[in-house]
Amino acid sequence: MKRTTNFKPHAVVREDRADGSILLRSAEPLSEVVDTTGDWLHRWAEDAPDRTFIAERHGAGWREENYAETLEKVRAIAASLLGRGMGPDTPILIMSGNGVDHGLLALAAQYVGIPTVPVAEQYSLIHGAHGRLRHAIELVRPRMAYVVDAKQYGEALAMDALDGIEVIATRPDARTTPFADLLKGDSSDVDAARARVGPDSVVKLLMTSGSTSSPKAVMTTQRMMCANQVQLADAMPFLRTRAPRIVDWLPWNHVFGGSHNFNMMLANGGSLYIDDGKPVKNLFERTVENLSLVTGTLCFNVPVGFSMLLNALREDAGLRQRFFEDLDMIFYAGASLPQEIWQGFEQMAMETKGEVPLITSSWGLTETAPAMMLQHEPTENSGVVGVPLNGVTAKLIPDGEMRCEVRVKGPNLMPGYFEAPEKTAEAFDEDGFFITGDAMRFVDPGDINKGMKFDGRISEDFKLLTGTWVRAAQLRIDMLAALAPLAADLVITGADKGEIGAMIFPNLGELEAEGFELEDDAGAYLCPLLLGEIHRRLAAHAATGASSSTRVARAIVLSEPASMPDGEMTAKGNLNFRKVLTRRAGLLKRLYADADPAVATL
Repeated sequence: MKRTTNFKPHAVVREDRADGSILLRSAEPLSEVVDTTGDWLHRWAEDAPDRTFIAERHGAGWREENYAETLEKVRAIAASLLGRGMGPDTPILIMSGNGVDHGLLALAAQYVGIPTVPVAEQYSLIHGAHGRLRHAIELVRPRMAYVVDAKQYGEALAMDALDGIEVIATRPDARTTPFADLLKGDSSDVDAARARVGPDSVVKLLMTSGSTSSPKAVMTTQRMMCANQVQLADAMPFLRTRAPRIVDWLPWNHVFGGSHNFNMMLANGGSLYIDDGKPVKNLFERTVENLSLVTGTLCFNVPVGFSMLLNALREDAGLRQRFFEDLDMIFYAGASLPQEIWQGFEQMAMETKGEVPLITSSWGLTETAPAMMLQHEPTENSGVVGVPLNGVTAKLIPDGEMRCEVRVKGPNLMPGYFEAPEKTAEAFDEDGFFITGDAMRFVDPGDINKGMKFDGRISEDFKLLTGTWVRAAQLRIDMLAALAPLAADLVITGADKGEIGAMIFPNLGELEAEGFELEDDAGAYLCPLLLGEIHRRLAAHAATGASSSTRVARAIVLSEPASMPDGEMTAKGNLNFRKVLTRRAGLLKRLYADADPAVATL
């Protein structure tokens, strides 16, 4: 199979320390890093003024802003912000999702050193999630807020927490300031303000997911974002040889969409077409429509999105041809890509183009802006997160079972959490490494250049009554693959129990297609056909040689979706496993009751 050669081989240096820890770092130095994102904007406004930087759907086509127009509008907005007394201590809360005006406002704020705080739009649009919005407001104390549509966000804007805060709206009402007013500019000295912005300026406060505690605000600096893009381009030089283009839905309140993807386009003179579809029922058709208008040189998505995209490409030969003709890379994140989806894209690329693009992933966190490791060369297997990027040092602490806890340093690491000195101190070890809580293992212990494979969260591991350790994160990934496509997500159970169990959130679309019906008012599926299919798949997984630490012996299918207002789901779409187990304690009890007809057991 012919694979792309547009990657750069990456050598790794290993240092074994007396305390048993291992340090990994790239053998190559980091290339030169600009001081601010404004430097990128000026460069491309001069070198490629007419190239589209950012676009969103407008009618049958796109509203597009080229680099020259973007710089002009960014400077006008920045002047208006300065004229309102905004500065480093007056954050702007961005309550809406991705959009051109959102992007212009964020860049203008960065240009003159004003922090923005993008939060999940669900916090404003779902009544039950307003508590999360209130927490963010009380934590960062914004001076200004932005929404795309004042009417749509009206309930959230009526919260007393926003009293006294100027609200900017693209589609305003009588209570809000039109976004167009910001474009009128001001007499403020934008150049003087920009000159005060440097690598250490905090220009973004990103809320953590809150999956283990109350969300914290990560102080994101210019250095973090600028260094990370150089690290990525050092590893993937094709970013510098051809202007990239993406059609992307990933939300900007999350570091993946808002820092990684957004800045990748800006740093390399690329074009970002905002996909207003999503990989969910009734919205993915919009993604397909958008891709029929524009396709990318890079494709970013989560595994469920790639699964839906693969099916759409199989049904449309014209879209398939357009999708692959300029494609340099397929990049998955959020979870391991199921092998059958990986192989499906490989086969389709070969049949369509005669070459497989780089299929890759990386590893990082909100606190690292985000990428720290990257699978920088072709591999045949999903789940590899690669080696440290240039400038990154990874500290590995082995646990005696070929598994390592991972800690990191690098120029893209945060200075700390906003106004949380105790939490910041807890986040770093005595050597100044950030304690990630993630575990990894070497793909090939004999060749460290093959990189590392993600192996779950240390905090998610638990023991059975027998004392056997269960690596819950990796087992969850394996079970999602075994139960695909019936399971949308699941929680592994068994702490202090005799057997491992699974609480399954079903893929309702697939269940409906297969004729499985909900019959239990108490929160679980009783359909004998569904339970029989789950039993068959659990048995097949166990027959592959599963041990007591990997054999899932019982499962229950949940009828109620994960609740964001109740904290079961984060804004990133991840499950809060502890909250699910706590809130559904009754169902957990049922899971271990052998006589319950809603439980599939081996």
